[in-house]
Amino acid sequence: MSFTPRRAVLRRTSLLAAAVIIPLTAALATSALAAPPDNSNAGGKKSPAVEARVKPVLKQGQREFRDLNADGKINIYEDWRESPGKRAADLVGRMTLAEKAGLMHITSERRGAPAGTVKDDPYAPTVGFIKDRNIRYLVLRDNITAGQLADRANEYQEIAEATRLGIPVVFASNPRNHVNPDQQFGISEATGHFSLWPGTLGLAASHDPEVIRGFAETARAEWRASGIQKIYGYQIETATEPRWNRVSGTFGESPDLNSSIARELVLGFQGEELDDQSVAQTIKHFPGDGPVQRGLDPHNEKGQWAIYPTAGSLYKYQLPPFQAAIDAGASSVMSYYNVPNNEFSADQLPKHLWVSETQQFEEVGGAYNKPILDGLLKGELGFKGYVNSDSGVLTTTAWGAAIQDLTLEQRYAKAVDAGIALFSDYNDPTGLINAVNQGLLSEADLDPHVQSLLEEIFTLGLFENPYVDPQAAQTIADSAQSQTLADEAHRKSVVLLRNDSSQLPLTDEKLAGKRLYVEVFTANGAVAQTAAIKASIRQSDPSIQIVDTPQEATDALVLVRPNSYELPDGSAKSIELNANTGVNVARIKEIEATVPTVLAVNAVLPWVIEEIEPGAKSVIATFDVKTEALWDVIRGRFNPTGQLPLTLPADQAAVEANASDVPGYAEAFHYSYTNATGDDYLFGFGLSYTD
Repeated sequence: MSFTPRRAVLRRTSLLAAAVIIPLTAALATSALAAPPDNSNAGGKKSPAVEARVKPVLKQGQREFRDLNADGKINIYEDWRESPGKRAADLVGRMTLAEKAGLMHITSERRGAPAGTVKDDPYAPTVGFIKDRNIRYLVLRDNITAGQLADRANEYQEIAEATRLGIPVVFASNPRNHVNPDQQFGISEATGHFSLWPGTLGLAASHDPEVIRGFAETARAEWRASGIQKIYGYQIETATEPRWNRVSGTFGESPDLNSSIARELVLGFQGEELDDQSVAQTIKHFPGDGPVQRGLDPHNEKGQWAIYPTAGSLYKYQLPPFQAAIDAGASSVMSYYNVPNNEFSADQLPKHLWVSETQQFEEVGGAYNKPILDGLLKGELGFKGYVNSDSGVLTTTAWGAAIQDLTLEQRYAKAVDAGIALFSDYNDPTGLINAVNQGLLSEADLDPHVQSLLEEIFTLGLFENPYVDPQAAQTIADSAQSQTLADEAHRKSVVLLRNDSSQLPLTDEKLAGKRLYVEVFTANGAVAQTAAIKASIRQSDPSIQIVDTPQEATDALVLVRPNSYELPDGSAKSIELNANTGVNVARIKEIEATVPTVLAVNAVLPWVIEEIEPGAKSVIATFDVKTEALWDVIRGRFNPTGQLPLTLPADQAAVEANASDVPGYAEAFHYSYTNATGDDYLFGFGLSYTD
């Protein structure tokens, strides 16, 4: 046995990299004579690519192993020939309490530093998180290029490799591949540096599993090449409350469609089984954040309640997508913030999960809710992975009266007992260590959670090679082939709702002599967005005449991009179109009365469109789509195939009467908007030019 202090090796970069074909003739000839020796790569025992930059590399014949604790031996946890379970068990036995507690935390990469400065800055907080607090899960929240992500990831991996046991870092991120006009912390902080796809509702509007799988496999290759191995996503929960602000990050209101999408996402990002090319999925937010009270945000105290007024709705509408993701092998699940409310809920849980004979739900947040996590998720749905809390559950979002008066250490103890393995966006493990030292937990209580986390890291191949090639990462992210695939998804996401007198498509013949007026309606940046839309149209059709006023025009294109609004008293969210949501309704109606208008509504929430829809000549629904794709549909270069992923409500009264736990298409009254031609804008509705 020998060792090499530093070794750089060629490695697999992504699914898009070219495969290396190894001649098999000699190996086949040898196998006919005798079994291969243990140090041979023949007989299906191919060595993984191994790279160390700080610790030694040990050699055993042709095989290499990282000596992560630098003791000159190939320990079980360093031996890639052993199973992830056996390796994890060996490593758990070597870890201190502080190392276990650190591993059970995931925090934001706080510095946001460019590569090349991380190690040289003693004040970089994340360096301390890794070296001093033993944290190994980091959430990336800045918006930098693939190459920059890879460079910085490598620097952090070197810091981790230099620690006592050399446990590598797992980098996580919220979605990065979608059109994202309103980047929000904790939801979708980045866009524009990988292949650019429509919003999640847009992917759902395609109603095409192949689109979902193509998206997920493309994103997987881009992320792994950039050093990201875990995704905080996707929101597979059923969007049953139309006012809920995070409907925009879901795949709509159908549990059947969501289940199909959940399966494709898990298989696309992870593969048939988790391995060293996977991006591990953290599906969220169990058991479904959709039925929030009056659409209020559960990040805030007033929005903490989940209500289930319709008997059986939890199993019928909320749980199926999670079951599909679990069956597909989802690596982890994120719990919701919400407190399930007994007063406003009908019977949902089987009796053996009730807190008592008279109380169905334990009214505490999801991270503390043992009947929900241990009983429902693991017991009823059969989930075998680990549970990741949502951000801040130990502090700012510790909802539930039974939680409010607990100490930090008591909160840790209750959450660990409920089933939490990874505490999100909290960077000081001291409270968990203290919980053990105070006797609220035993160190053995942490071990199964640490075991699960380590098994994921081993399976992702990071103990052999956590490093990536920045140049390859940038090349993969910039792939024209990937963007071509994404552009097709954009076109498939556009939904044609109405087309009076066949106004659309605007073919070359129809455009002769036409003068187009264009205006965008949104809360912020409407003027700039209008200018950008005009520029995009002119680039696509240089001959088109765009005019400055509706009075000069023969046709108008009005794009409505509303923003969600919370009522001043905090009692509810609003999806009415008015000044509060950034829409000048009177101005839109004036344009429609002046000139035949194509109305395109960005329906990332199911807006109340009753005032602006009737006056339009044609109506289109989009879901965070590229302008070029919308224009391709308007011009007839693509025959629309999209179908609504959610139901548009008839009016504000329908919104207020909706059952928060039931999809719009399943409401007990006529909930949907009906246009002048008698079409209901229900889930699944969509026209084409050949209808």
